[in-house]
Amino acid sequence: MTNYQNEIKVADELKNQHNKGWQNITPEYVARMRLQNRFKTGLEIAQYTADIMRKDMEEYDADHAKYTQSLGCWHGFIAQQKMISIKKHQKSTDKRYIYLSGWMVAGLRSKFGPLPDQSMHEKTTVPELIEEIYTFLRQADARELDLLFTALDEANRVGDNAKAKEIQDKIDNFETHVVPIIADIDAGFGNAEATYLLAKKMIEAGACCIQIENQVSDEKQCGHQDGKVTVPHTDFISKINAVRYAFLELGIDNGIIVARTDSLGAGLTKQIAFSSEKGDLGDQYNSFLEGEEITDLSQIKPGDLIVNTNGKTIKPTRLASNLFQFRKGTGVDRVVLDCITSLQNGADLLWIETEKPHVGQIKEMMDKVRAVVPNAKLVYNNSPSFNWTLNFRQQVFDAWKEAGKDVSAYDRTKLMSVDYDESDLAKEADEKIRTFQQDASREAGIFHHLITLPTYHTAALSTDTLAKDYFAEEGMLSYVKNVQRQEIRNGIATVKHQNMAGSDIGDNHKEYFAGEAALKAGGKDNTMNQFS
Repeated sequence: MTNYQNEIKVADELKNQHNKGWQNITPEYVARMRLQNRFKTGLEIAQYTADIMRKDMEEYDADHAKYTQSLGCWHGFIAQQKMISIKKHQKSTDKRYIYLSGWMVAGLRSKFGPLPDQSMHEKTTVPELIEEIYTFLRQADARELDLLFTALDEANRVGDNAKAKEIQDKIDNFETHVVPIIADIDAGFGNAEATYLLAKKMIEAGACCIQIENQVSDEKQCGHQDGKVTVPHTDFISKINAVRYAFLELGIDNGIIVARTDSLGAGLTKQIAFSSEKGDLGDQYNSFLEGEEITDLSQIKPGDLIVNTNGKTIKPTRLASNLFQFRKGTGVDRVVLDCITSLQNGADLLWIETEKPHVGQIKEMMDKVRAVVPNAKLVYNNSPSFNWTLNFRQQVFDAWKEAGKDVSAYDRTKLMSVDYDESDLAKEADEKIRTFQQDASREAGIFHHLITLPTYHTAALSTDTLAKDYFAEEGMLSYVKNVQRQEIRNGIATVKHQNMAGSDIGDNHKEYFAGEAALKAGGKDNTMNQFS
């Protein structure tokens, strides 16, 4: 919290030190510009937001109802509008973050054009997007404060002291739009040194939290697609260490690392883990390999690789791709080992990529992890890759059937049908979707819920709605009815797009710099006045 009058006093004292040379400088304008530019560097943002996340993690440990949330954003403007909306509707940004998705960077920000989520995009795009997001969030601060300063001037002009005091209280207690970003570094874009270098760039741009996954960098796949290949734990730990060193080098000692495991859906590995004794971490990793037990040397053929693990000598199943296969049904055990190992080697939070949103499944894995690391916490992807409607209708169907309830009115294979939308089953499923985050945070240790790609889908949906009627008989009414009128009715700030882009801030600066000679854009002929 900053006291506006104190800032003016400090600026006034500074001006007086420079005598006549600064006679054109107005201390109140200096105070305003300083308040509108609270964060000077990305590292200041990283430290500020790391402190927020650490506080939120402690509060979650004490009360699992206090979980956090975010939405994935692929552009600074999208992130800005999200945070403006949160402040407008929720009155506070408390426990609301931003997620930066590698999928959306690949799909929407690469110079190669749209790419699949396979770490083929330019890695520098990730820190560039972090910087862009924080630039837009800082501009949202400047804009909102500018509106308050304008309102304060008007209250003072008409002599409304009570209104002026109310506005100054809002200025003194202003809540920034700057919130933590959980930033996706994929599998590190190379070896540990490459991971360290990229992590530094991301932290310097403002990231307080970096999420890294245990896939092979050059074989990386989207978490909800097939063909995922994991690395031995020692390889993954080296990258966790690289990220931690990046945080420490830059002075963000409480930076947060999210260790993501894709082992539940990954049935392949590129490497046999190094092991020096029975039961060590390498041996545990290798114990999940599928293979033929060797009891006779005649079983060994040229080029075969032999591993002693789990008390047996086996010939691991080697595919034509030169990858090795894990035994089916070992996914949960591998996830648990990944999670415990990551937490015991520097990670702060976990991410378990699942194939469906199921509280029971997540709880089963997290219970095993928390038996070893009691305060283990999860970041969970409420993914658009899940068919939420179908999954939860099937869960309700199965629960009803198991409980002996009559389900003869429903066909489990067709539960997505619109015919069921108003049914009791669909209503119960929707209620479970509504409370999913609360339930999973309470029962399964989920500290943070995010949706990776929501704004990718909302942009496509809103554009389809507009284009469908605009290029048909509705014409301009399609835009007016579905966009502009809705902006006006719902108080969406972008209806005054000139103001959102900074025109009024610029006008005020012109007055600061040139006084009565300022040529302003916001005069009586500005059409934005139609929206006052």
